[in-house]
Amino acid sequence: MIKRQNPKHKHITSFQIIILGFLSVIILGSILLMLPVATRDGKGAVCSDALFTATSAVCVTGLVIHDTATYWSMFGQSVILFLIQIGGMGIVTVAVSVAAFSGRKIGLMQRSTMQEAVSAHHVGGIVRLTKFILKTSVCIELIGAAMLLPAFIRDFGITKGLWYALFHSVSAFCNAGFDLIGIKEPFSSLTSYSSQPFFNFTVMALIIIGGIGFLTWEDINNNKLHFRKYRMQSKVILTVTGILIILPSLYFFFFEYQNLPLGERILTSLFQSVTPRTAGFNTTDLTSFSETGQMLIILLMLIGGSPGSTAGGMKTTTIAVLVSSALSVFRKKEDTHFFKRRISDDTAKSAAAIFLLYIGLFIGGGMIISSIENLPLLPSLFETASAIGTVGLSLGITSQLGIASQFILIILMFFGRVGGLTLIFAAMKGTGTNVTKYPQEKITVG
Repeated sequence: MIKRQNPKHKHITSFQIIILGFLSVIILGSILLMLPVATRDGKGAVCSDALFTATSAVCVTGLVIHDTATYWSMFGQSVILFLIQIGGMGIVTVAVSVAAFSGRKIGLMQRSTMQEAVSAHHVGGIVRLTKFILKTSVCIELIGAAMLLPAFIRDFGITKGLWYALFHSVSAFCNAGFDLIGIKEPFSSLTSYSSQPFFNFTVMALIIIGGIGFLTWEDINNNKLHFRKYRMQSKVILTVTGILIILPSLYFFFFEYQNLPLGERILTSLFQSVTPRTAGFNTTDLTSFSETGQMLIILLMLIGGSPGSTAGGMKTTTIAVLVSSALSVFRKKEDTHFFKRRISDDTAKSAAAIFLLYIGLFIGGGMIISSIENLPLLPSLFETASAIGTVGLSLGITSQLGIASQFILIILMFFGRVGGLTLIFAAMKGTGTNVTKYPQEKITVG
């Protein structure tokens, strides 16, 4: 973790740089989307709609007020894709990458900011890691586009097929959830491709690769399939990711998709277990789910992807630390550990703080929207979970919300992408460790 600046120093902190970077791109995107050329009717988007869409794109969420394919022009869609790419890669990652490739010297402050942006453990080698991230991301997105190309050329022709393949590959890899299939039916997402295995597995692969984190990529690249050589964090991420794909897919298979043919049932169950963890695509109508199924999706959306990835949410490592801490208490063991490695108390405290922040904002936001809009609580909670988890799945109420509710979702999307602790550290004036020691006394809990 980077040490924050001394309050006597006037230098901007790395946390503030990250926040200002995201805000700057959101403002720029909003201005571009308000231009007449950005919409199909030639009038441009109103300020609130432009701000909501730009925030959703930069925060790689996918919640939309207007259908992306039918409302935005080619220029507007290009702006959205640009914002998705910047938001998915990270503002600082892109900026430092451009500086590095142009031959400019990267200072210590830029390296420290980059370390925080990608959740790296050390400043050393951060520029090399940044170049690796940029090159690998571009290669994966191009490969994904090539794999999606046959389906889109078949449905939309060569020119539009090329654009659709690139757009959806970037959107899937960046876990954004924006789609252009609304040209068939508005807000339909990928429902028309629910029975196509190759298409579905390609999208799922892009989502998972984008969501496991840049440091995990580096581990896989360096150590190949030698799992034992991976960092403990990579082992935890891959293990939790596997569990969060397999267990929910079993639930969906047995309880939500009983009426589908076996092949499509397996495919949709797998897809629906992958996409809630910040991707935002859907291949079936979520309003047809039971309340139990919708609640499971809410939980998956809150957990999200992994640190230093294109995904949002509390992160897989956070939930893993919380579960491990609970198990340590149950077993009356002093330490929390994974793979024979002990987890520090500071990490456990941070995980608990993040969990409380997300749960508090998720429930509070849902209750406020439910009261303001006079909507049932579950759909409102679904919307706020989707926003703070930067997912983009919806039960169809986003476009019906008023300005106040939209603004709540904007705040939650920004919080979910930038990260709760980053916002708090940026806002805090105090720094360093509080060395004051108070008398210790026990308190009964549970």
